[in-house]
Amino acid sequence: MITATDTDTGQVIHMNSQFFGMNTTDRNEKKQTALITGASSGIGYELACVFASHNYNLVLVDRVGEKLTEIAHSFYEKFGIFVKPIVKDLSIPKSSEEIFLELQQASIEIDVLVNNAGFGMYGLFSETNLSVELEMLQVNMVSLTHLTKLFLKEMLKQGKGKILNVASTAAFQPGPLMAVYFATKAYVLSFSEAIANELEGTGVTVTVLCPGPTESGFHKRTGMADSKLIKSKKMMDAGTVAKIGFEGLMANKTVVIPGIKNKILTKAVRLMSRKQVTKIVRSMQEVK
Repeated sequence: MITATDTDTGQVIHMNSQFFGMNTTDRNEKKQTALITGASSGIGYELACVFASHNYNLVLVDRVGEKLTEIAHSFYEKFGIFVKPIVKDLSIPKSSEEIFLELQQASIEIDVLVNNAGFGMYGLFSETNLSVELEMLQVNMVSLTHLTKLFLKEMLKQGKGKILNVASTAAFQPGPLMAVYFATKAYVLSFSEAIANELEGTGVTVTVLCPGPTESGFHKRTGMADSKLIKSKKMMDAGTVAKIGFEGLMANKTVVIPGIKNKILTKAVRLMSRKQVTKIVRSMQEVK
């Protein structure tokens, strides 16, 4: 049982540890439900806000339990929606299956899957931590693929559903000093475009969101906050990225790139040789 304090009365409220809002049997079945990974901060949190404001019930997944519980409670209080927080570390291979089974047991159908969870690491590949990189591969690619496989099958049975995978403008070129991260995002872009094509006419759509550098705390965590790319660029805020991503998803777009400059960048790299592009990215990634 979870205890939370009512912000208006100061009264301690006891809630089921799995749900905020109505019981699953009583909740408004007319509302659609979105599952969002990496929901406790950055773009994931802002996406959760956008979905909540559009009256979606939510399943929020993150490895940060206490913060996730606070967010779930606040969304229930503010929007009057059903919210289910699931504390899982997606770097652990069995976590995707556990999330899927938990929702099946609770009879919660997912209408929109948002694969947002991901992280990066900065530095020369020869010097970076292998164990962290293997976790990155698991979170950024394997868990994303696993969750997509599991929930896509259910969506196809219903003949409807939406999937939003969060990639990056990093997906469009190699990235020296963040070699593994850029490669994972290239996978997400390619994978999403391919299955979007496969799913045409099924009632299920796939959208891949490719933001550029975003004010989200990501760059500080990866250690590249002092790079030329970040120091010299005014970044888009996470809320704007989330809104554009949501709108693109609802419009059934396959690839969504927020911002004119980012759109131009992704097209420009196709006009240069890969070697030249890689050198430019390396110079931008270096610390001033």
